[in-house]
Parts: sequence; structure tokens; C-alpha cells
Amino acid sequence: MYPLQYDPHICENCSSVDCLTRCQYMHFDLKTAREEKNRILEQADTRVLADCVTCYACEEYCPNGNHPFYQIVELQEKKDFLPAPAPITRQQIVMMQPKGNLQPAKVSAPLVNLCAFPMLAGSIRGKLFEGAATVSGNDIFCNIMWLHFGKNSLIRERVPQSIERLHTFFLAESGLKEMVCFHDECYGAYTQLAAAFNMAVPFRPVHLFEYLNRRLDELKDNIKPLGAKVAYQRPCSNRLAPHTDLLLDEIFRKIGVERAVREYDRENALCCGGVLRGHQKDDLADDLQRRNIEDMRAAGAVYAVFNCPFCMFTLGEAVAEKGLFPILVSDLCQQALERK
Repeated sequence: MYPLQYDPHICENCSSVDCLTRCQYMHFDLKTAREEKNRILEQADTRVLADCVTCYACEEYCPNGNHPFYQIVELQEKKDFLPAPAPITRQQIVMMQPKGNLQPAKVSAPLVNLCAFPMLAGSIRGKLFEGAATVSGNDIFCNIMWLHFGKNSLIRERVPQSIERLHTFFLAESGLKEMVCFHDECYGAYTQLAAAFNMAVPFRPVHLFEYLNRRLDELKDNIKPLGAKVAYQRPCSNRLAPHTDLLLDEIFRKIGVERAVREYDRENALCCGGVLRGHQKDDLADDLQRRNIEDMRAAGAVYAVFNCPFCMFTLGEAVAEKGLFPILVSDLCQQALERK
């Protein structure tokens, strides 16, 4: 059920091995990368299974769209190389399971999916989200997080359930055809990941950046440029939708901010380190946090801008202590619309 759309012959004939040679956490020369890739193809033990930090980047780096990261996760589960300690994994499986108390509801457009972050409802305000309805909670949680836990089995079990609940309880009930994904994780789950596992999605997921661009165009006469330099912390899940990073450039242009040129941005972005703390890899998490923040400061940024709530929870206090203002992309747009 829901087989991974992965063709080993494509990997066998791929000479670049970008999925491994470009990894920022495991360092391979071309010869070693080919050897490790062959071990993955043979479904043999490889250091990749133990050392992968589950950052999603190889999904973006693969020139063939052949889902190397999902294949790594498949083998992690098959061979019991689970990234997180077993007690933490069991705790999260129980904590994030559906509650079963969802009720059908008619909602207005635009419908904004907050996933498992109902505390972010305060960001859905003002002219930017005028008339918007929100949904959130475990029952419609996108469940892509199980990639960080080596649990493709839970992806197969819970993602289709989430898709079905969103469609049946809200979209079909309200006659809506599309849903705005506030979090990259949801958009990645319902576009790239669903396609990779051959899961049908009976609605159109809209990335937050697409929606924000649309609204900023409609509200262009209300924008007062912010005139600040910002550092963007690109989240792991945006690797599943790299085209949307260009939409962010458009947002920044429209609200009058400059995206700082950073070493650790765009395809070279570093993980925030939050997942690594959950995996009890605190030394690496500390190093990534330090490098990210030093890079932001060296670039002369005033704001540290996030689109992933988890990234902001992880780095927000630390960047504030270093003199940067942590803020979500949507709230930065609100500032440009609410300035007197």
C-alpha cells in the first residue's frame, strides 16, 4: 500500500551522486559516495543510515527527482536504524496520534491549515487574512514529521487519513477546492511527498508564499516598505518545494526588505538543530545554531525571519539574545501593512 516511487536503475546510472557529495553533515568524496550509494541500492548496512540528520536536503539535490531521502528512511526503518531514541519515538507516536473528535464544519475561503500549531492562530489576522478560516489539531496533522524518526510506515498510515479528513470534514463540506498551507511541512506533505508515495490529494494545496504574494498584490496601496535587511532561516521541509523560495524573494521585494546574502541560505541552508536535540545530538545542534546565528549577524541582518514554527521555537530566543528580531514571514508582511 502506497509504494515509494523510487527507481533503483536511475540511481545505478547516475554519475553525480549529488545526494551524498553535497550533504553538509556527512562528508564523502566521489569514490566513497558511490560506494555508499551502492550499499543503499543493495539494501545493505551503510553509515548513511546511522549518520543521516534527516534534513531532507538530498531530496532537493537529486538531479533525477528519485527520492533518495525517502529511500534512506525506508532502510532506516527496515534495518532498525532509528534516528531518535526508542522512548522518544514511542512518546511522539502516542502524543501526535489522531484524537478522533473532529466534526464536519462549513468554513469560508481562504481556508488556512495551521496543522499541529493552533497557537499560531494569532498570526491569521488583519487585511492580510481578511475573512480567513483556520483548522488545526492532531486529526488534520500532516504527519510528515515521521521522516525525522525513520518511520515511513506511519507516513503510509497517517498521511492519507489526514488528507481524507481535510477533504471530507472541511473542503468538500464547504465546496472549497483549495487550502492554504501555513507551514512548509503541510505543503510538502500534500504535494511532493504524497506524489512520491502515490497518494491521491483531492484538493489544491496552496503554499503560504503564493497566498501572501497574491494578497500583497491586492493590498499594494497599503504597503509601507520596511527598509530593513533580513536573514531567512530556510526550513528543512522547504527542500520539498524549492520553487517557493523564489516566491519569498518576491514577498521581500514587495514589502521593501533586503534578503541578506548568507553562507547558509538557499541550497546551502543549515538545519536549525531542533530535531537533532530530540535525537540527543546536542553537540551538533549547538554547532548548527552557532553557525546559523553568526552567519545572520555577519550579514548585517536586523530581522531573523522564519516560516517554520519549529525553527522559530528552536532559534527564536537565541537570535533575540544576539540582537536580531525573530519573526514569521507572515508577521513581517503584517508589519509592512500596519505601519502608521
